[in-house]
Amino acid sequence: MSGLTPSQTVGPWFAYGLTPNGQYDWSDLATGNLITPDVAGDRIRIEGVVSDGDGAPMPDAMIEIWQADGQGRLPVRGGNGATPNTSFKGFGRSPTDPKGLFWFDTVKPGAIAAPDGKPQAPHILVAVFARGLLTHLYTRLYFADEAANASDPILKLVPADRRDTLIAKKETRGGKTVYRFDIRIQGEGETVFFDV
Repeated sequence: MSGLTPSQTVGPWFAYGLTPNGQYDWSDLATGNLITPDVAGDRIRIEGVVSDGDGAPMPDAMIEIWQADGQGRLPVRGGNGATPNTSFKGFGRSPTDPKGLFWFDTVKPGAIAAPDGKPQAPHILVAVFARGLLTHLYTRLYFADEAANASDPILKLVPADRRDTLIAKKETRGGKTVYRFDIRIQGEGETVFFDV
């Protein structure tokens, strides 16, 4: 044996493994548009910028989200007795553009139960893939206009002075609701990431 294989980072080369048609088009498997014609709930846009430890935008990152629908139902497959969702998949993927911007068009999720049965505040699970990372990072996006944030069991685990890194700020643009959620990989104002 000649030695260990050198470690690799998760990006920006992840595009090659995520595009089965070989066109390296981000939309081969998933897009930032989660809206389906039959999905119920408040339609929203989530957008933000991914930045590095120096605060510079990262033009070669990818963000994935998983979420419940507007009624708090997670997408399910198979006959496990769960209420079937619409064609809403609850999964999206967005690359960052040259300015580090990502976006998702989706519905605001409803509350879901924690493993102990207690309700969690509406939230979206977020994974970050980017250059320099040996594995992707996990975080959560909570909504600034949700009173349930105060009692969310996961959010309460985060030190109070860091919780704002998980809270998307609400804006209204042209009659549409936009939640701003910037992701800072490290440095001052670093987003809280979870060890899962």
